[in-house]
Amino acid sequence: NVLHLYVVCSSWSNWNIIKQQEVVGFLEANKIDFQQMDIAGDEDNRKWMRENVPGEKKPQNGIPLPPQIFNEERYCGDFESFFSAKEENIIYSFLGLAPPPGTKV
Repeated sequence: NVLHLYVVCSSWSNWNIIKQQEVVGFLEANKIDFQQMDIAGDEDNRKWMRENVPGEKKPQNGIPLPPQIFNEERYCGDFESFFSAKEENIIYSFLGLAPPPGTKV
């Protein structure tokens, strides 16, 4: 399985860039494979992300902001749910991944 992290590679919002960097840093530090999917420069990525974030997870304006995390086609969540899963030590189940050998689930 490959995680897809939908991001904006331009710096239109420093707060979003900080959130994206926190997710990327965690995934890299834990050697979790992922692909960054730029939604600023790629209309197909933007359209796919917007169509596949579940309705109850979309903001009132209907446009979810990055970072959004998917495991292949399965929606994992946004930054807030990622952060909560990390704090609760359930990040691997949140990401739909088997924990590495020797780690607590």
